[in-house]
Amino acid sequence: MFGKKKAKPQIDKDQLELIENAQKRIKQKKRLYIHFVLFLIGCVFLIVANTVLGIGKDFTILGKEWFLFAVLIWLFLFLYHVFNVFVTHKFMGKAWEKEQLEKLVSKQQQRINKLKAGFVKEETLIAQREAYSEENSTKQELKTKGNLTIIVAAAENDAIGLGNKLIWHLSDDLKRFKSLTNGHHIIMGRKTFESFPKPLPNRTHVVITRQKNYKAPDGVIIVHNLEDAIDATKQDSQPFIIGGGQIYKQAMSFADKIELTRVHNDFEADTYFPKIDDNAWRETANIFHKKDVDHDYEFSFLTYERK
Repeated sequence: MFGKKKAKPQIDKDQLELIENAQKRIKQKKRLYIHFVLFLIGCVFLIVANTVLGIGKDFTILGKEWFLFAVLIWLFLFLYHVFNVFVTHKFMGKAWEKEQLEKLVSKQQQRINKLKAGFVKEETLIAQREAYSEENSTKQELKTKGNLTIIVAAAENDAIGLGNKLIWHLSDDLKRFKSLTNGHHIIMGRKTFESFPKPLPNRTHVVITRQKNYKAPDGVIIVHNLEDAIDATKQDSQPFIIGGGQIYKQAMSFADKIELTRVHNDFEADTYFPKIDDNAWRETANIFHKKDVDHDYEFSFLTYERK
């Protein structure tokens, strides 16, 4: 127990700095107190020397005794000492310098962070522009491969199907579909393809599916996205998009023409055709058909071309 050394108290850097500053302030105030005592004693000595002992009794400055000016000068020096201890040191001392340095560093860091944020924003905008440019060039490349046409029959409320089946049976619409697509590639989703009893004659079917091992009859082209489907029709000057809803939605950015049979009625459905944007498309043909014994609804054959 006698061999153990006492542990030395640990003082961190900040605490040590506070102690040193406190010691400096004590010394400064002690010097100021000594100065004050000397000032009082000195003033009494000067007054006594002049008035009692007669030292310099005949010497005056501007008609006043010399000791008055000596006291005033000393008073000025004392007041300067007071100002230096309680004002100048407080605002211009080490603590003040440290505070100002921290403020400058903080402002500089804010500027650096602002510049970094600007660089990140600029890099993001550049990346977005490059992505947009790449997307547009891809779309342009796909468009040049053929006059891609969407063909669809949609109700006034844009309904196109329910339970993967057509909602209506319009003889003239089916004839028009056959006439326009005959001899061409037709692009469709898997569900649309499976809604056919068998592949449609005299047309090349391009089926889009996420299933990697999807089995289809010979002659049916299987792809996994719309871009590959359009690429598969590059030898065809007039490929068609025939459904379903998601494929139509994707194809609106690529298509050059829309052949729309507008059925003039509203229907309950689970699949809908996208809204046609009048700013992107213009109507170039409109043929109206009345309801008759072969057609339960009025309808119109509309053609839209991209502006």
